[in-house]
Amino acid sequence: ISFRVYGHYGKGQLNDLKFLKSYSFVKNFQVDVFEIDSIDGVEYLSENLEFFGFGQTRKTFSLNFLARFQKLKDLYIEAHEKDIEVISTLTNLDHLSLRSITLKDLSILIPLKKLWWLAIKLGGTKNLSLISKIENLKYLELWMIKGLEDISPVSELSKLQFLFLQDLKNIKELPDFSKCRDLKRIVIENLKGLSDLSSLLKATSLEDLIVVSGNNFKPSDFLCLKNHKSLKTALIGLGSLKKNKEAKEMLNLPTTESYSKFDFKFE
Repeated sequence: ISFRVYGHYGKGQLNDLKFLKSYSFVKNFQVDVFEIDSIDGVEYLSENLEFFGFGQTRKTFSLNFLARFQKLKDLYIEAHEKDIEVISTLTNLDHLSLRSITLKDLSILIPLKKLWWLAIKLGGTKNLSLISKIENLKYLELWMIKGLEDISPVSELSKLQFLFLQDLKNIKELPDFSKCRDLKRIVIENLKGLSDLSSLLKATSLEDLIVVSGNNFKPSDFLCLKNHKSLKTALIGLGSLKKNKEAKEMLNLPTTESYSKFDFKFE
């Protein structure tokens, strides 16, 4: 269970993290206090820390303090970019979430050989060309990334099992999924520029298809998937009950009960 401190405290209410002196036993910690003045006290956290979450703050802080936590497995960073290269040293990371952060490319993630879960949310990280160097990715989430137009490098992720795409208005085509032989679930949510779903035919292990806020699609756009050999369930939301029913009847598949990333069984 994570110990989380959060809130928009005013000046003088929670200025730093020195209270952590009493919590050196904690292995999972997250701070989401926008007005915090100092991260003094973070040094009291155990070197055995396994999860650290650092929410957005008004003041800018360096991330160099993270180098002390070499046993981190899970890291969440929001809007902190100063000295973000330190992430390269955290070679035990298997989960990483970056929110409101812009990287020129993904080179700082290449040393993370254990990383299999990556979420990039908001920010402007447009260059995904090195993503294939993150060899063990099983889960990839791309959400509302400003200016992102090309997700074709995803096609090289041979171990990918779950792809989550949301609010990427400039994406007009899906990758070639021929090499994604383990891809079993894909979520497509509010991709307004997308109309062609035929690339999904090349995802030969795809079992669950979820399309949410798909107002830009017509039921006929799903006709190409009618005889998909591995597809088992589908949840199709096209903005009207009539269109939803037509797409459902066309595919003739059971409805996916949930598309949560947390109920999916990774192999």
